[in-house]
Amino acid sequence: QGCTQKYIVKNYFYYYLFKFSAALGEEVFYITFLPFTYWNIDHSVSRRMIIVWSIVMYIGQVSKDILKWPRPLSPPVVKLEMRTNAEYGMPSTHAMAATAISFSFFIATTNQYKYPFELGLVAAFVFSTLVCLSRLYTGMHTVLDVIGGALISAVLLMLLYPAWDTIDHLLLTSPFCPLFSIAVPLVLCYNYPKLDYYSPTRGDTTTILGAAAGATVGFWLNNQYAAPAYTSKSFQPGFPLVTSAMVFVLARFFVGILVVLLTRWVMKSMVLGALGYRYKFPIHDLEARRRLEVEVPYKFVTYSSVGFTATVVVPLLHELLGLM
Repeated sequence: QGCTQKYIVKNYFYYYLFKFSAALGEEVFYITFLPFTYWNIDHSVSRRMIIVWSIVMYIGQVSKDILKWPRPLSPPVVKLEMRTNAEYGMPSTHAMAATAISFSFFIATTNQYKYPFELGLVAAFVFSTLVCLSRLYTGMHTVLDVIGGALISAVLLMLLYPAWDTIDHLLLTSPFCPLFSIAVPLVLCYNYPKLDYYSPTRGDTTTILGAAAGATVGFWLNNQYAAPAYTSKSFQPGFPLVTSAMVFVLARFFVGILVVLLTRWVMKSMVLGALGYRYKFPIHDLEARRRLEVEVPYKFVTYSSVGFTATVVVPLLHELLGLM
């Protein structure tokens, strides 16, 4: 009911700032920034961010459905979003994702590239703070939800950091990596905590773990059969924006994102069609798509294909087009 409240925007600067900031914790950001990092900045940075992001988000999503803390009441709060209103509030996974991605990017790059430490720290802090504040502005979380999410993410990042290199090495070299990367996320998705009513948390979790699984298999495959994964050939922070290098950066991004979006659309249609035929439901039946036996394979296969395409198919296409 709160999502249907009428409201009047009195400050358009804050309104658009925080609506944009909220999008930095959603799929539109993940599906653009994480691949961009892999294609244009550094493979090792991208791998570390994806590892941290998937672990942090899984723990955050599960914590919501175990704690079952409600979101702010509306009224008095005016909610500016509808989709996530069915989820519980504590912890804020937007705050968790923003903290994990911004600070893992900062930590991973600070030892590899020369730029002012203070600048990187401030950028990470501003990014995460904007996303956290957006959750308050849009009425989706309490202050405690946001602080809890940021603190949980920070603790997990500190715990994972010492094991980064070990985890990364195992995921690149272990012969069991492909099986592990697919089997473990699938088990976690099929055994997601059950709720009394439908919430998008299971589907969102499956999306995240599926994308990370596909990307991880791609990392392993590249390291086994393609160029070494530890090299960074394309991007050095600090070069002028108007250069021929920037043209290649943008070309790689737009070609890559087009292929990724096409993959998502094709796989979504194919998997839903196959599942609809198997379980006898029309593909536009929303209730049927929310069933466990449909939602998990549909989202997992779709987004693992997206992750694999972004890390294997797109780089091959870049090389074929002379964009490397």
